[in-house]
Amino acid sequence: MDYLAAYIDHLAHERGLSPLTCENYARDIHELLELSEKIELAALQPAHIRRFVAALHGRGLGGKSIARMLSSWRGFFAFLALRHGFSNNPCVGMRAPKSAKTLPQALSVEQAVRLVNITEDDPLALRDHAILELFYSSGLRLAELVTLTLAGLDLHEGTVTVTGKGSKTRIVPLGSHAISAIQTWLPVRQLLVKEGEQALFIGKNGRPLTPRAVQYRMKQWAIKQGIAGSVHPHILRHSFASHVLQSSGDLRAVQEMLGHANISTTQVYTHLDFQHLAKVYDQAHPRAKKKP
Repeated sequence: MDYLAAYIDHLAHERGLSPLTCENYARDIHELLELSEKIELAALQPAHIRRFVAALHGRGLGGKSIARMLSSWRGFFAFLALRHGFSNNPCVGMRAPKSAKTLPQALSVEQAVRLVNITEDDPLALRDHAILELFYSSGLRLAELVTLTLAGLDLHEGTVTVTGKGSKTRIVPLGSHAISAIQTWLPVRQLLVKEGEQALFIGKNGRPLTPRAVQYRMKQWAIKQGIAGSVHPHILRHSFASHVLQSSGDLRAVQEMLGHANISTTQVYTHLDFQHLAKVYDQAHPRAKKKP
């Protein structure tokens, strides 16, 4: 029996996890199957798992990545015990090796503003301007941005509704620059979009942008705008969090806007020196202070 396919089907249809999350689980469990080679799943013991963890660590995989894999494997074996009569979960109590804590990479305010300040006016540049402003304005994840629909946009209220990890929905404020850029993009989108398509950001083919396409375009703009180093969508999310936290000092508000389940995830940004306190988003975010 194909236990992996059965488990992914369970995650997708019974637990309602997103396709991207299911894909990540499948990749992690496929790694387990490759490591176990000819050993039957039911015969795996903690000693085997420890050997697999050592092999992954030896390949240079970090503690966080291994911890994620162990979590995936643990859930897989729990499913096999519940649905297929397995009597053993060899991953219970297993821990990943610790890895050094690294601070998230963020742009300075000046770099972030320079990156998103696209002045070209061809259709794709107008779209990309709206994308970058939205990333920086609201701290969205890449997956949240590419799945964003027109229905999730409320320019009158200045908010965007996105579905994040664990299929959790949250409402995030939009800065004035992001609103302006999106308003400029919408008429252009109407000329490109295929009938019935609801995605906010589309390509020349009228269909939703892929995450890879967004990553590629962002790297190209970083080069054009003279931003050195590796620039990727998550760096604007980190920059958003760092800059709002610098200005406001409101960790709970940043946690809600980022959609972090645990505040400990948000606390990684507290290494920054707080410049002054502000309670309102419009006062705290460097791109929301000035009218376009």
